[in-house]
Amino acid sequence: MDALDRVVKPKTKRAKRFLEKREPKLNENTKNAMLIKGGNANLTVSEVLKDIYAVKKPFAVLYKRKNITRPFEDQTSLEFFSKKSDCSLFLFGSHNKKRPNNLVIGRMFDYHVLDMIELGVEKFVSLKDIKNSKCPEGTKPMLVFAGDMFDVNEEYRRLKSLLIDFFRGPTVPSIRLAGLEYVLHFTAVDGKIYMRSYKVLLKKSGCKIPRIELEEMGPSLDLVMRRTHLASDDLYKLSLKQPKGLKPKKKKNISHDVFGTTYGRIHMQKQDLSKLQTRKMKGLKKRPAEKSAEDSGATPKKPKSA
Repeated sequence: MDALDRVVKPKTKRAKRFLEKREPKLNENTKNAMLIKGGNANLTVSEVLKDIYAVKKPFAVLYKRKNITRPFEDQTSLEFFSKKSDCSLFLFGSHNKKRPNNLVIGRMFDYHVLDMIELGVEKFVSLKDIKNSKCPEGTKPMLVFAGDMFDVNEEYRRLKSLLIDFFRGPTVPSIRLAGLEYVLHFTAVDGKIYMRSYKVLLKKSGCKIPRIELEEMGPSLDLVMRRTHLASDDLYKLSLKQPKGLKPKKKKNISHDVFGTTYGRIHMQKQDLSKLQTRKMKGLKKRPAEKSAEDSGATPKKPKSA
C-alpha cells in the first residue's frame, strides 16, 4: 500500500488542520495546478511553464527539477504528485525530435487522470519580451473563446472546458469595474489555437462609461493539437455530479406567472363562523333577560307598559 493511501491519524493539531483542509467539502477550494518539466525539456518549454506559473499564481506549484515520465504511457507519477501537492490540474512540458516543444494539459478526478490533451508550441512570446506594464499577481482573468471549433468539435469543446478550469481562478461573489483588467483570448482557426493575453486600459470618454483599450501583455502562444486522452461519458458525468447539499430545495405551494410575480397557496382548516369574534359594540350587547332566557330555553317576557 502506498504511504499516501494509508489512513493517517493526526498526532498534532497542525496535522489535524492540514487533513481537514483536504477533506471533501460542499464548496470546494480553488483548484491548484502543478507545472512539471519533463526529463528533456528545453529552454522554450521551461519559459512557457514559468510564464503560465506567473499567470496562475498563487494557485500553482512549479516543480523545478526534471521528471522523466510520459503521461500518455504511465500516469502513476502524475497521480502521486497530484496527491502529494493536492493539485487537481497539471501542465507537463517536454521536448523531443518526434514532438518538439510539447505541452500536456489535463485535470484529475479523485486523484486519477480524468482527461488530458497534448499541444505543440509553434510560436512563443514570453512576458519579458513584451515591454509593457503587467497585471498584479492573483488577478482573475476574463476568458474569451472565438471560433466555431470550440462548439462543433468534441475534442475542442473538451479543450475549452479544460482551459476554463485551468485559468478561471477563484469564485468571487461580486465584481468591481477596476478589477476587470486582464483578458485571456483563445482563438481556434485552421487547426490551430492562438492564445493571447491583454491588459485592459480604462480611459476617459467624457461620460460615465470609460473607453476600453486592450494592450498586449504576454505570454503569447500559437498551439496545435496533437494527442488526446478523454474520459468516457459515464466518468465525465460522474465528475460533474454535485452533492445534494448544493441543490436548491424545492419550495411547495409557490408558483410564478409569465411576468415573474410570485404566488403562494395557503392551506387552512375549516373555520367555525359561529364562534367568530366580531367587533364589540354597546348596541349589540345582549340584555340580562335575553341571556337568562337562552340559558333556560324559554322566550323572555315583554315588559309591561305603564
